[in-house]
Amino acid sequence: MLHVCSLPRMPEVVKRVRARRLVSLLNIGTPVERPESIDESHHLTLSMHDIVDVLPDMTPPGVAHVQNLLNFAREWDRADAMVVHCFAGISRSTAAAYIIAAALAPRRDEAELAWQLRLASPSATPNARLVAIADELLDRKGRMIAAIEAIGRGADAFEGEPFELVFDPQR
Repeated sequence: MLHVCSLPRMPEVVKRVRARRLVSLLNIGTPVERPESIDESHHLTLSMHDIVDVLPDMTPPGVAHVQNLLNFAREWDRADAMVVHCFAGISRSTAAAYIIAAALAPRRDEAELAWQLRLASPSATPNARLVAIADELLDRKGRMIAAIEAIGRGADAFEGEPFELVFDPQR
């Protein structure tokens, strides 16, 4: 039960799915109020800008961000839902959901998982830098990168619709 949404929709999604874990991927300084149902130890905040290339005065996604995400995901017992959000629910959060699913279902075909992401969210445009870092850390030999490139840019949207990314950890 991995759910993805935008910052404005996060409180309602957390409540609706009864989430107990939360990942926030936001620019440094973006305020986020953790819902009361989420214990502080079950809320991971990753501060980065939604960029692919290094730009002055901006924090690009880095290895430490992805490693922290992977560690947090591997601690998840999957008994309760996890919500992953960024500002718009389109780029950083969809990349993080794809990364989590790939990490927790290591035998799952990367392309199949990417197409499942596309079907769940027509606007998903996963941050390519996050995916590339995860591809290397998970030793996927470029397959994650190629899979996300194959689904292409998502439909134009100001804000993505909340969705669930279903994956079978046994596959």
